[in-house]
Amino acid sequence: MRVTDPLYGLYVRRLRRHVASGPLPEHIGLVMDGNRRWARQMGMSNPSLGHRYGAEHVEDVLAWCEALAIEHATVFVCSTENLKRRGDAEVAFLMDVIEKVVAVHLARPDGRWRVRVAGTLDALPDRTAHALKEAVEATGDRTGPLLTLAVGYGGRQEVVDAVRDWIHEQAAAGAGIEELAERLTTDGLAGHLYTAGQPDPDLVIRTSGEQRLSNFLLWQSAYSELYFCEAYWPAFREVDFLRALRSYAVRQRRYGA
Repeated sequence: MRVTDPLYGLYVRRLRRHVASGPLPEHIGLVMDGNRRWARQMGMSNPSLGHRYGAEHVEDVLAWCEALAIEHATVFVCSTENLKRRGDAEVAFLMDVIEKVVAVHLARPDGRWRVRVAGTLDALPDRTAHALKEAVEATGDRTGPLLTLAVGYGGRQEVVDAVRDWIHEQAAAGAGIEELAERLTTDGLAGHLYTAGQPDPDLVIRTSGEQRLSNFLLWQSAYSELYFCEAYWPAFREVDFLRALRSYAVRQRRYGA
């Protein structure tokens, strides 16, 4: 069923009403995978163009979240592994896309989403890090929903950084090694994660058919529901999003029990 098909519009409206009546996630994690494969499928000569279409598509997905009053979204933009293993030209193209999308779409004056960044900004080019910091500052006074951009992000490194920050904090207060071992708790460590102060994601959606977390929110997603969609990220439609929410609504959350 094509997006332009009138029956598609009817189906989406029905599905939207159905989803809105059930339990909804407060926080959604999004792994926007498949940009380059989508570009090849579309016959583009430069697969990196998929990153541009994928980044611009984030605004559509945020609008779908906002329409359902979903207050938190964390989007996996690029990992520390992406920065290390991809070619210089692809990384440079991706950084340029991030800078433009953040400035033009996310930090524009009429936007509602607050922007936060999860990741190691020191691993990014100075210009990209500056653009992200500016977006955080420009949107900091907003009262709308919160968008966290995971850029230069790695879940394992986040936990290492959290432990290091917690140890420094405790050591500054005079704690010795024995006291550190006694004081360490999951709640105390969670307060030092990149996402400190946010609820953990209720639902993590990954596109492109891959069924793995790829080092995304490893600590926070311990009890998250997972949903894997076959569509590549730039082709991820509202109906795909709503089907993920419908799947979430009928699951019985156990939180490890």
